[in-house]
Amino acid sequence: MTNEVIQNIITRRSIKQYKDQQITDEELQTVLHAGLYAPSGMGMQSPVMVVVQDKDTMAQIVRMNAAVMNATSNPYYDAPTVILVLAPTDRTTYIEDASCVLDTMMLAAHSIGLASRWIHRERQMFETEEGKKLMKKWGVPENFAGVGALALGYADCELPEPKERREGRIIYADK
Repeated sequence: MTNEVIQNIITRRSIKQYKDQQITDEELQTVLHAGLYAPSGMGMQSPVMVVVQDKDTMAQIVRMNAAVMNATSNPYYDAPTVILVLAPTDRTTYIEDASCVLDTMMLAAHSIGLASRWIHRERQMFETEEGKKLMKKWGVPENFAGVGALALGYADCELPEPKERREGRIIYADK
């Protein structure tokens, strides 16, 4: 059995090369809107999405994320848009909730022809004084933590072939 949603899940890839071209506002709003409909524990809808497109803020978060991994490269792969996802740590499902937002946005992006990649280290970024100042500037409450980010743009490469799926990852409890 297959349908458009299943095909979208199977054909989505994480991309490391982006065109130097900003996505349209309509595309951005479509991805963000989909993120608003991601599942969340008890339907609390607690994660927030911070959109970064301006050069100065982009340079700042690139530097902050690279510092976490002791690198000088761009951890967001020069994507023209980055969506940071943060969630309140007083929710027991904050990591899961924010992860659902990221996954939903990646699938939405792929479905409209955009490329994306899930990026880590936002937790460490926003634990720093600089990160806390950014959160305050954006109006994100202090009890929020970074969970991940979405690098988003137009692919500047062919979509990679999928890796072989590992065997033995499905277990039937009743057999």
